[in-house]
Amino acid sequence: MAVLQSCLYLVVLLSVILPAAKSLRNPAMRLRFGKKGEFKILQVADMHYGDGKATPCEDVLPSQLASCSDLNTTAFVRRMIRAENPDFIVFTGDNIFGFDATDAEKSLEAAFGQAIASNIPWAAVLGNHDQESTLSREGVMKHIVGLKNTLSRVNPSEVNPIDGFGNYNLEVGGVQGSAFQNKSVLNLYFLDSGDYSTVPGIFGYGWIKASQQFWFQLTSAKLKRAYMSKPLPQKSAAPGLAYFHIPLPEFSRFDASNYTGVRQEGISSPTVNSGFFTSMVESGDVKAVFTGHDHLNDFCGALNGINLCYAGGFGYHAYGKAGWPRRARVVVANLETTSNGNWGTVKSIRTWKRLDDEHLTAIDAQVLWSKTSVGC
Repeated sequence: MAVLQSCLYLVVLLSVILPAAKSLRNPAMRLRFGKKGEFKILQVADMHYGDGKATPCEDVLPSQLASCSDLNTTAFVRRMIRAENPDFIVFTGDNIFGFDATDAEKSLEAAFGQAIASNIPWAAVLGNHDQESTLSREGVMKHIVGLKNTLSRVNPSEVNPIDGFGNYNLEVGGVQGSAFQNKSVLNLYFLDSGDYSTVPGIFGYGWIKASQQFWFQLTSAKLKRAYMSKPLPQKSAAPGLAYFHIPLPEFSRFDASNYTGVRQEGISSPTVNSGFFTSMVESGDVKAVFTGHDHLNDFCGALNGINLCYAGGFGYHAYGKAGWPRRARVVVANLETTSNGNWGTVKSIRTWKRLDDEHLTAIDAQVLWSKTSVGC
């Protein structure tokens, strides 16, 4: 009996210790602006990682085909980290291509390996292919959350139940030692845009559901109250950025006259417009949305005060266009200086893309938002 009690006690103890030990791999990290008043984000979309060296490339030049594999994707992530030295890395779904990933856990660890090795904080959301290997969508997100240096979360505690996995927000504080060091001056939202419709009679891709929008509205309102309250109360909300995989139907509202970048394929948004774009417009804080999914589109266009941006295809096992380089998007927020020479709140948000060519060529630099442009 004593032996049985000891065994039961050990089981209970391990059930407490092991999750706690796992969480210690990622001690609480506060994202914040650096001493130069800048916060830089690298977006990586659609890696479509499979089994590494054994997984061939898609849609590359004939001269590249023989030696091309998932390792080219790995090398591109590494080059981008070294070139840009970002403060934060965001992976916006289809991180692995489930059908060609023999072991989802191993493929995820390889896909995120360069971010993990860099010791740069990173986060991820799910696409429509991540769950097609040996883990469910919930299983994939739970595995991601357990990886080193990630700030990803499975779901918020404030709204339960909530649709999907990987709905969470992160706050970016001001410069250490400045008056805004304990205030979030930039807010990041991450959402699960789903995979495929499960509603009878509605076909195509998934969408951001009502429960997720309710969470977003609650979170946005809470952050706005905090930003506009003492100490240092501000007149309006801090700017926000949203990251998810599948583009909203509103991405189809652009033509070549009102965007920067290219549109080389259709907009593969859900057939249902769930109203999330309207929710963001009403909340008033989101200045830009960043998605993936359509690998041959890399444009940014502004609609009702919100920039809708593709990253462009990154992964070499993803479909692409031979001779059209894989690419990544960089976003930089810069702070203003106050009258006494200290760092204040966000002044501007800029973006550009880099191509995976010999020189990591930077293209399509543009200002997404600035305080002066909105008269505040």
